[in-house]
Amino acid sequence: MKNVLLELLAPAKNIEQGKAAINSGADAVYIGASQFGARTAAGNSISDIANLSNYAHKFNAKVYATVNTIFTDSQAEQIRNLFHQLYDAEVDAFIVQDLGTLMLDIPKLPIFASTQMDNYDINRIKFIESLGIDRIILARELTLEQIKNIRSKTKVDLEFFVYGALCVSFSGRCYMSYANQGRSANRGECAQLCRMKYDLFDNNNKFLLKNKYLLSLKDLNLSAYLSHLIDAGITSFKIEGRLKDINYVKNVTGYFRKKLDKIIEERDDLSKSSNGIINLGFEPDLDKTFNRGTSTYFLNGRNKDISSINTPKSVGKKIGILKQKQQNKLIFKFDDDRTIIKNGDGLCYFNANNELIGFLVNNSNGNEILIDKNIDIKINTEIFRNQDIEFENTLKRTSSQRKLPINININYQNNNFNITINNIFSKNYLIEENEFANSELLKQNIIKQFSKLGNTIFTINEINLAVSSKMYFIPISNINEIRRDVLKNYESFLNQSYRRKIVERKVATSQYFVDKIDFQANVANSYAKQLYTIAGVNKIEPAFELQKDFKGKAVMTTKYCLKFEYGICPIYQKADKTIQEPLWLQGDGHKYKLTFDCNKCEMKIIY
Repeated sequence: MKNVLLELLAPAKNIEQGKAAINSGADAVYIGASQFGARTAAGNSISDIANLSNYAHKFNAKVYATVNTIFTDSQAEQIRNLFHQLYDAEVDAFIVQDLGTLMLDIPKLPIFASTQMDNYDINRIKFIESLGIDRIILARELTLEQIKNIRSKTKVDLEFFVYGALCVSFSGRCYMSYANQGRSANRGECAQLCRMKYDLFDNNNKFLLKNKYLLSLKDLNLSAYLSHLIDAGITSFKIEGRLKDINYVKNVTGYFRKKLDKIIEERDDLSKSSNGIINLGFEPDLDKTFNRGTSTYFLNGRNKDISSINTPKSVGKKIGILKQKQQNKLIFKFDDDRTIIKNGDGLCYFNANNELIGFLVNNSNGNEILIDKNIDIKINTEIFRNQDIEFENTLKRTSSQRKLPINININYQNNNFNITINNIFSKNYLIEENEFANSELLKQNIIKQFSKLGNTIFTINEINLAVSSKMYFIPISNINEIRRDVLKNYESFLNQSYRRKIVERKVATSQYFVDKIDFQANVANSYAKQLYTIAGVNKIEPAFELQKDFKGKAVMTTKYCLKFEYGICPIYQKADKTIQEPLWLQGDGHKYKLTFDCNKCEMKIIY
């Protein structure tokens, strides 16, 4: 039976979070250097990345470097040097957006096509595969059936996001931030204008939705569909969040590790792709970590439960309703009688205008709490907890552990003290020929001291001790010294034994599926232009960031549809003939025209 290796891929804002992710069960982490990453606020030094690689490889876990921004010709040498520095830092693969990367002289490590490469259309995906790309990170807008179709027509490794914040635009095709503020999302500087308030109105200035977060989506949660995704052909399951805090990384990684492990235990055809036993030290709970509410997005087709138009903030988990209010004293009826509110918890509710109002708990006594301000809240209002202070403190205090089980065979003959670990590493120590020892007591001491692995990355599976009839005495301090030395050497052996995948690179020879491309192909340098030209593209429009006149251009292309959100989709709902098109979106100081391609089921926001 085929053995499929599954990978849980977690975000690493920095080395601390990267190690926390690995200790919480990640098979791989993705991390950015100080430049050319899609999150400029999550940059790291080469030495830190090398440190993380060194740690990860002990567990056969991988580190992927994000070099996923577009670059200009003037930056080509700089980005080429960065690839070589990252190679020296022992990373396992490069995540890239710019196809011009393939025309540079870069190390022969695997290249992953970032989701910002717009990996949605099957024709584009097949072209990207033909370039020798090792993995394609699929667009989040794909349905399960579309993923199955892609798998049936390709052989390349497929990665898919399973949790975290969602970009409302197809990744790589959002230019709103650059058009309005000169901050390019394709160069790691997104201003997140999708999380701002907007008005929606028709051509007669009839307001349909007003002062709402109309482009803000709920977060993605596909934890209930991991088996479906495995069967559809996904092997790498990605958690979003390089800007999130370490508690988020621990909790979400730990949660998905447990979910995947359960699936692996139930199936003979699946294995995890890294080594080690995980001890989280806490019970993960996605409801207790930052989220805007969650959805399955388009995995099962279009549905109306994907937006978060009332707030872009974390709502948390509903805990009950308000039953009584006496000035600053609130009395609740909990949905679960076991609910306990702690001093310092953050609670929130939606007021009559559907605005999210938050407050902190000053003092708690059962279902009665005191808060530090008087709030305007109605009886029977739903109450949510978006900060569980006890859970957060537990995560802060807890350092999840990842241990490698080892079998130790000790052979003590004459004055030779030989140690073999897992039958793959051996080291011999010469014992000073002092007086002979009490053999039984010495054997007990050897086994006892070698069982004390403390803060190492190892845990004892089995110790076997073979001895001669007479043994020279070894002080306990010397036994401990030998144990520390052999484990240190074994750890170094694991790193030295680790082998990265080396690949041969090839230039595109296959034909692109169209002969002209517009700015949405993000061609910002002559290298990408050359690649497309070799692939038969005759007309290539420069990237949005290289243009001066944005009028009439789509600054966002989305699967999310405001017609559907408002209930007037002509395909899935009932069109409203009283509404005069085109529709307009206004906010962040700009007015945008909306166009709708109902055949593709897509919306464009026009500058």
